[in-house]
Amino acid sequence: MDKKGFQIAFSWLFAIIVGGAILVLAVLVATKILGIGGAQVSAETQKSLEVIMNNIESGLETSLVTSFSLPRKTQIVGECYEEGPFGKQIIRVSQKNFGKWSKPISGASTSNRYVFLSNPAEGKIFYIFSKQFEFPFKVANLIYLTSASTNYCFVDAPPSIKEELTDLKRMDPKLNIWVDDCPQKSLKVCFGSSSCEINVDYEEGVVKKRGKKAHFVGDALMYGAIFSDKENYECQIKRLMARTKELAEIYMEKENIIASRGTCRGSLSPELQKIKEIASEVQSSEDLLKYKEVIEEIRRKNENSECPLW
Repeated sequence: MDKKGFQIAFSWLFAIIVGGAILVLAVLVATKILGIGGAQVSAETQKSLEVIMNNIESGLETSLVTSFSLPRKTQIVGECYEEGPFGKQIIRVSQKNFGKWSKPISGASTSNRYVFLSNPAEGKIFYIFSKQFEFPFKVANLIYLTSASTNYCFVDAPPSIKEELTDLKRMDPKLNIWVDDCPQKSLKVCFGSSSCEINVDYEEGVVKKRGKKAHFVGDALMYGAIFSDKENYECQIKRLMARTKELAEIYMEKENIIASRGTCRGSLSPELQKIKEIASEVQSSEDLLKYKEVIEEIRRKNENSECPLW
């Protein structure tokens, strides 16, 4: 009886060990499959995001609100790098599967994309809109990406800002941007006040957010400072100035061609040279404010020229 009992106990022990091994193997295989599936979904999301942003860069979606929904909770992170002639930006996407985030999928590295977002932007529904940044000519379409899980409420904004945001809201009534009539748990963006989560001094060109200051010239950069984190914003400023410098050189070549035809009087060469110098000197957003009036004067001179260059 003792020998037989020992044989039964051993068979049970063997079954438990083998069954446990099979169960562990099954879990590992299932986890691997789920990981591959999550990576595939993240990759597809990344591709869709690339298409939307490419349309915005080409100007096809300028001044329009674009939204996209995802079946799973997603994190979108924008990485900005200053290295290279124009720097670069990489967008990374990861999605949550069974309580775990998938490995981030990286999009293509681009030198002509400027995406402003709060890292990370997290949720299932996202909104994108854009606005031209001019300094004083068009430099680029700036892209703003926000998650529907965060409502932005603009309080006491200047009339031009109210009108612009109201128009965006008409395009998509579900847009997570509100004007004055703030929903509960909204992130308040206040103008002329210092008691909100984000405070904008529109006249001075300063956005205060999370104890940090970001400076802006023009509404396009103002939105960038509001929707972005400080580090990403400052990196984008340097990239935009590198692009400004190159565009100034292109306009100088254009003016030389026009001057050779003798059809226009006057020259903007000194002003274009000044823009190149300014773009080289700007090392932070605060430096932009020193040249605000100079850039505005150059813009007016171009508008009043016999042959405007832009």
